[in-house]
Amino acid sequence: METYNYQLNLKNLFSNTKRLFGSKEIVYRDIKRYTYSEFLDRVNGLCAGLQEIGVKKGDVIGVLDWDTTTYMESYFAIPMSGAVMHTVNIRYPPELIYLTMNHAGDKYVIVRDEFVPILEKSAPLFDFIKGWITYSDVTKKVQTLLSPHYDYDDLVKSTKCEPPDVDENSQATVFYTSGTTGMPKGVTFTHRNLFLHTLSLVAFMKYPPLSLTDTDAFMSLVPMFHVHSWGMPYVALLNGNKYVLPGKYEPQVLLGLLKKEKVTFSTMVPSILYMILNAPNVEEFRDYLQGWKVIIGGAALPRGLAEKAKKFGIMAIGGYGLSETCPVLTIAVKNDQAIRLSEDEVMDYLTSAGLPVPMANVKVIDSSGKEVPWDSSTVGEVVARAPWLTQGYYLDPEKSQELWRGGWLHTGDLAVIDKLGYIHIVDREKDAVKSGGEFIPTLIVENVLSEVNGVNEVAVVGIPDEKWGERPVAFITKKGEVGEREIYNHLDKYVQIGRIQKWWIPDRIVFIETMPRTSTNKVDKKELKRAFSGS
Repeated sequence: METYNYQLNLKNLFSNTKRLFGSKEIVYRDIKRYTYSEFLDRVNGLCAGLQEIGVKKGDVIGVLDWDTTTYMESYFAIPMSGAVMHTVNIRYPPELIYLTMNHAGDKYVIVRDEFVPILEKSAPLFDFIKGWITYSDVTKKVQTLLSPHYDYDDLVKSTKCEPPDVDENSQATVFYTSGTTGMPKGVTFTHRNLFLHTLSLVAFMKYPPLSLTDTDAFMSLVPMFHVHSWGMPYVALLNGNKYVLPGKYEPQVLLGLLKKEKVTFSTMVPSILYMILNAPNVEEFRDYLQGWKVIIGGAALPRGLAEKAKKFGIMAIGGYGLSETCPVLTIAVKNDQAIRLSEDEVMDYLTSAGLPVPMANVKVIDSSGKEVPWDSSTVGEVVARAPWLTQGYYLDPEKSQELWRGGWLHTGDLAVIDKLGYIHIVDREKDAVKSGGEFIPTLIVENVLSEVNGVNEVAVVGIPDEKWGERPVAFITKKGEVGEREIYNHLDKYVQIGRIQKWWIPDRIVFIETMPRTSTNKVDKKELKRAFSGS
């Protein structure tokens, strides 16, 4: 008897999307608006077009773009064609763009017109590229010296064909970690990884306070070059959500899209929410921010930021994961105990890293590998197993072995677990301040500082100290009037109630205009340390 070996690939994940949600919309700024049916037709056309120009199974195709419909089509068409999508980090300097494309083995590149000049300057170095695929929002054809050169829209107009039934264990994507020192590491994921990660998120995001349904309008504010935009393009298409693409992130554009497209759900790092709440005319959009649900990841969600968002009617909750985990491991939804708590009581749980999503086995372990008790105070490292974790770093067996030591993926994040089972990240091992032989949990200190009126963003770093080894220094950007005395009085109050310990209090408060950023818009603590050392 002949049976069908059903593959957990992207083609099969979205096999019924057109039938169920064909009239749902995908919107790119005020530039393009079309239905799921039209989108999926273009995806099939791009699959065929890639094959026509010689793309073979396993070929790596780099993409350099903002969050656009072209990128969205590539998210589906490239892996569904059997090729591998390399989401190139466009915030890297040109040298790193070249190095990551070379390391990944890119053979073809889809590139937005504004990035063409960067590549043209170094064209002789890209002798490994077999074909350049260009597009523009403003002109019909892009003129370029890059060769051989293909027009994106011409490829999409190719005769549509049924995408192949790709093996679920085939590589689907590759991208590079933000790597603040040294060469970024390549991270790869298979069709099966993306399939199961998507199913888990669709199931878990139905819990309160998210309670997402197909009536919610998504606008992910995680760049599409960063960990699959946290999987939101795939979640939206499976769940039937209107999907809004903002292009390059600009506060006024984002606020305008929130208003016009009635966006109800987004994902982002804390700095993006700070940017939106600090927009000069944000008060004009207050009515359109009411009911907006936001998952904050990439860095801890400070309670102070969550409280500021709440004043605008925004529900901001925490989430957790990393590049190597596809990325989501936990989301701070309400479990059966938290749902019975008051608004004030539940805030500490909603601003935590949250609870493991379905199929994710997440533990916090001590140095002997034993799970820590759920006492909110015993610190350990977060380790994980899930069917969507990367199996290692691309072409780097040594670091891969270190990542997966003992059969668990080691995150390098330090955390505690509370009595309800919520995980609270307290620091990165590499960022932790070790003073007098003991760790100071900088994220807890940052969280307390974020609650001071007039404080905007906060970062606590360790500075070398002759007596204690390291001591904490707090860098703060202001939103309003605030001085050192108010900040230290606030910290002393939390010492008295036992929320922090006295020796955790930063030795210095440094007010700065803006926070330095990594290529994925996180606060660059290494740069803050360097700046302080040079002061």
